[in-house]
Amino acid sequence: MVGVSQGNRKINMSQRVLISGYGSMGRRHAKILSRLVKKKNITILTNQKLSNFRTIKNLQSLDKINPSYIVISNPTSDHINKIKYIEQHFKNKLVLVEKPLFSKLNKIIIKKNKYFVGYNLRFNSIINFLKKKLKSKKIFNVNVFCGSYLPKWRNNIDYRQSASAKKHLGGGVLLDLSHELDYIQWLFGKIKIEYCKSKKISNLDIETDDFLNLVGKTNKGVSIQITLSYFTRCPIRKILIDGKNISIQADLINKSVICYERNKRKIYNFKNSNRNDEYKNQHIAVLKKRITDKLCTLREGKQLVYLINQIRSKSRQ
Repeated sequence: MVGVSQGNRKINMSQRVLISGYGSMGRRHAKILSRLVKKKNITILTNQKLSNFRTIKNLQSLDKINPSYIVISNPTSDHINKIKYIEQHFKNKLVLVEKPLFSKLNKIIIKKNKYFVGYNLRFNSIINFLKKKLKSKKIFNVNVFCGSYLPKWRNNIDYRQSASAKKHLGGGVLLDLSHELDYIQWLFGKIKIEYCKSKKISNLDIETDDFLNLVGKTNKGVSIQITLSYFTRCPIRKILIDGKNISIQADLINKSVICYERNKRKIYNFKNSNRNDEYKNQHIAVLKKRITDKLCTLREGKQLVYLINQIRSKSRQ
């Protein structure tokens, strides 16, 4: 078997990979995967003309490729159609669906293939540090702030034409930044909503929600406050944690953690971590079938869509 060593098991570099969609995320996946498998075995499902990858224009052409690994990076609203086709025509495939799994609740029965949802922050060095550091700790309260300026997200497209700006494409801050909902539940337990507001409040020229304020408590008794926005011009992505004999300030943008434990203050630096490594390690975990709780399962992905639906429903009340 031709392979590249990653840990104790090799990745078969000859396996065939399909990436559905070639927007910013599709391009990132293609770049990373071309270092893990043979580039000639990667096919992109797109209407774009590409010189560096083989392409197909429709799902019906998948039969000729018969990939073992499929990455779905289309707009969220199109995930359901891609999954339905895969379930109808294939079995025993590994499938990574970009987050979130769906833009709204779906009753589709999925049994023939193995699916994961692309919440790559579970592979982030700081999130994993918190997972280990807070194990067995009594946590009282967690504040999450994640804000950035949507017009600066993508250089190759006007933000008003992006999927983030369009309701029918599954855009909106609640879906785009659902990473925060996922890692909070991964670290502290399932969220029970006490109050939430999800709507458009800024002057951005978009159809979708650009703000979320959520207050709740997890099933482990941790109080949670989450604020997300599309209109914060100075980007912020911080987690503030208070518990028994411990307080933590984690900064995912500046890649640092300040930890106050009992009477000692310590700073942890994660400057060497980078986003591409998160995606690479996520792909490796799937390709090696190294099933770990870092991979977001289909069940967890569905539960998060249910939480998103609850937030929308309560916001309208």
